[in-house]
Amino acid sequence: MTTKTPPPLPLLPLTDQDLLGETLAFNERFEAAAASLPARGRVLDPGLLARLRRNRLAGDAPPVRLPQGRDRVVAGGVRVRTFVPDGAEPVAGVYLHVHGGGWSFGSADGQDERLRRIAEDTRLAVVSVDYRLAPEHPFPAGPDDCEAAARWLVEQAPAEFGTDRLLIGGESAGAHLAVLTLLRLRDRHGIAGAFRAAHLLFGPYDLSMTPSQRTFGSRRLLSNTDSLAGSYEMFSPGTGPEERRSPELSPLYADLTGLPPARLVVGTEDPLLDDSLFLARRWQAAGAPVRLDVVAGAMHGFTLFPLTITARELAREREFLASAAAG
Repeated sequence: MTTKTPPPLPLLPLTDQDLLGETLAFNERFEAAAASLPARGRVLDPGLLARLRRNRLAGDAPPVRLPQGRDRVVAGGVRVRTFVPDGAEPVAGVYLHVHGGGWSFGSADGQDERLRRIAEDTRLAVVSVDYRLAPEHPFPAGPDDCEAAARWLVEQAPAEFGTDRLLIGGESAGAHLAVLTLLRLRDRHGIAGAFRAAHLLFGPYDLSMTPSQRTFGSRRLLSNTDSLAGSYEMFSPGTGPEERRSPELSPLYADLTGLPPARLVVGTEDPLLDDSLFLARRWQAAGAPVRLDVVAGAMHGFTLFPLTITARELAREREFLASAAAG
């Protein structure tokens, strides 16, 4: 029996030389500033973890909470934060957002400005999940909360928001949780096709470590080999590489049949580069359309910083979500 080779993935052109120069120069400044700070160990000490939880994902100030955001408790105890575009009746769809932060920090209110912009520009309602964090609440607590929020939306979105057009996505650990959520809906509840598309930014999809994760080394570009290993230890304590290849932890090893169209984004200076490259191939081989954007020179979490490529990427994100809801 022969296996049909999938067609090449559609790669968008990489950034031009000017954008690449700006991005690489920012990386150099970031590394230089990080060199003056104590190195992060594999397991975060309580003081650093508390500071990361208090402040923005990539900054030294608390996140800005916008009055347009509404905090709610749904699905029997899961906290979410919602944004509904002004004057949209009905909304074009609902975007279930899962924040990043290594499963150990970050929050649903950590990106209010970005999420409100998504709501206003796409006419989507945005629901961000405030899932429980490790190490106090290790696996499966976070995935359980995201699964519960997704099931609530599948059941209640028409009544709550006037639409059943659902999208899902997230950044870094949030992208990982978004994929696990789609798999859990399919495998545990027989729910396939409820979400029209997935938008996945620089996620870790193999917690046993892809080659790019293992070889990235100690470069202090927001994330590196040691920080990833520490995040995995906090999220899934007591597991080794073999256990972490379980599809319940690492979606790269899961059967991806029946998942919706997806857009994956990753930078060439991200230790998680291979994760997106490999997942995109497997996603497409399973039968769903995939758009893979590889951003030249970009480090992990680049969309958190005021770069030209950040503005371009966030605009493309909104375009993808709006198009997926309308399709």
